[in-house]
Amino acid sequence: MNKLVSAFLIGGVFGLGIAVSGMINPAKVLNFFDIAGTWDPSLVFVMAGGLAVAFVGYRLVFGRRKTPVFETAFA
Repeated sequence: MNKLVSAFLIGGVFGLGIAVSGMINPAKVLNFFDIAGTWDPSLVFVMAGGLAVAFVGYRLVFGRRKTPVFETAFA
């Protein structure tokens, strides 16, 4: 049950971040790949922000754990 709830929450936060950043607009994403034309670098900032949040969150949740979060021992 914990795995299901955490997966739902993580997916919801990811989807909310994508929606708030405007990356659900296909034209905005395609403009990121059009380097020679109307290049839109905002996707770089979205990716960098997501990476920073993921790095800090990973360190806070996992840190130097001796056991997995949802199991009693490593396999």
